[in-house]
Amino acid sequence: MSTEPNYTIKQDGEYEVVIQKSKFIAHFKRVTSEDEAQAFIQAIKKAHWNANHNCSAYIIGERNEFQKANDDGEPSGTAGLPMLEVLRKRELKDTVVVVTRYFGGIKLGGGGLIRAYGGTVSEGLDAVGIVERIPMQRLTLTVDYGWIGKVENELRQSSYLLDDIVYADTVTFHISVPVEETDAALAWLVDLTNGQGGLETQDQRIIERDFVR
Repeated sequence: MSTEPNYTIKQDGEYEVVIQKSKFIAHFKRVTSEDEAQAFIQAIKKAHWNANHNCSAYIIGERNEFQKANDDGEPSGTAGLPMLEVLRKRELKDTVVVVTRYFGGIKLGGGGLIRAYGGTVSEGLDAVGIVERIPMQRLTLTVDYGWIGKVENELRQSSYLLDDIVYADTVTFHISVPVEETDAALAWLVDLTNGQGGLETQDQRIIERDFVR
């Protein structure tokens, strides 16, 4: 798991716009492999078999290892690549988009197509939403009951997430911190309890939060 935050679409969805009488429909899906992306592209092509074009683009992988654009019959470089550039500019991962075009009788020209396909994807992303995915490290802090008030108060005022509190013979706080801040968080918790708390590192998880530029 990467320790760096990254971005992807909030949800699968569609966005439709009419440009110079042509209908453009952007279809978005979150995916984890090229096979998933290709399956989605083929499903859209099957559903919109009578469309003039079903152009596509995707970026997949922790380091953007898999990137592909397809013009599906539009002049080379006027559809898939502008779509891919929007995904890159938004720094999105694990995202595939297919833009279906039903030709309305008015030719847009190369520049017009680039603006139409890129703009449809950009507006569509605003509509479906973008989330920031943050890798979090789970920690547990176990203390005697005399520490409850101070520890809970300090945790709730901190930037860390207090996931749960378990009451038994002692009290265990379940905490999530950004992976990159793990060492600093551990040091802070030791200082907070004067070294009298029991600290353990657990597994990692991803949290998502809405992202607006």
